[in-house]
Amino acid sequence: MADSLYLEIADFDHDVLTGIYSEETGKPQPLRFTIRAKLRVLDKYTPDTPLAASKNYMDLKFAASEAFPPGLHFNLIEAVADHVCETLFLQDERLEQVSVQIVKLALSEANESIGITLTRDRP
Repeated sequence: MADSLYLEIADFDHDVLTGIYSEETGKPQPLRFTIRAKLRVLDKYTPDTPLAASKNYMDLKFAASEAFPPGLHFNLIEAVADHVCETLFLQDERLEQVSVQIVKLALSEANESIGITLTRDRP
């Protein structure tokens, strides 16, 4: 049986320029991100395993916030998720898979979660 290691950030909210309708364009939309990244696992982790054997969890948050070029508008949240996946794959060759869930907070009428999940394996 093979081990798997996933890094995760859940329920991170960030405003992104996205949307296709006139009331959405030109202003940031609140999105909620959950990002899960599968990292190549070591055979064993010991108490003295160095930090370099893992990945900085904050890189996941960065990919869903600071990594967006200023002023870039995404028509679809699928494109936002794609950008997050590609950013993470470029950051670290040890990532085998990235999953990005995005919930459009502005669409919720009764506290439901409406959005998408994109899961991509390393090309």
